[in-house]
Amino acid sequence: MTDWIEIDGRQGEGGGQILRSSLSLAMLLGRPLHLRHIRARRKKPGLLRQHLTCVRAAAQVSSGFVEGAQLGSEEVRFEPGPIHGGEYRFAIGSAGSTSLVLQTVLPALWRAQGPSTVEIEGGTHNSMAPPFGFLQDSFAPQVRRMGLDLDLELVRPGFFPAGGGLLRAKVSPWRPSQVVEPYALLERGKPGQHRCHI
Repeated sequence: MTDWIEIDGRQGEGGGQILRSSLSLAMLLGRPLHLRHIRARRKKPGLLRQHLTCVRAAAQVSSGFVEGAQLGSEEVRFEPGPIHGGEYRFAIGSAGSTSLVLQTVLPALWRAQGPSTVEIEGGTHNSMAPPFGFLQDSFAPQVRRMGLDLDLELVRPGFFPAGGGLLRAKVSPWRPSQVVEPYALLERGKPGQHRCHI
């Protein structure tokens, strides 16, 4: 396998986004990842349930091998394999963000050989993460505008502290024959309606 990508989780804001983006890029590049000092700038550093679910989801989607996938771990080694579409279900076990787990695996699933259905159980409406309404009304329309397929369903809402919500995403893979259209969002536009998906 090619050289390891070395990531220091203390860089920048030092939170979970470094973990999620690193896992996504490692899968897309097919390169092994060594991530140290995970969430080093947080009150509780290391993997919490949401972050652990991201690691395990990435390993499952990419048929990968992972070391350090346990609660509290501040170091992970991840070796991705081939990305596979299919039926996936991930349970966070807390009110951790289902949106952020989806964020981790979604780029890889667009590169899979077949379609995928992903169900993620946990928090769907979190104060520190994009709620389901944002995914449905803002994120998904923009990726469709680029030519990527994503259908979302809120099966059951889940709030802090109990969680228990369920998000379902159907992902069709991108094909080289498809044109991914670039576009620029330079103007804010007028405020629209506000509504809650509960």
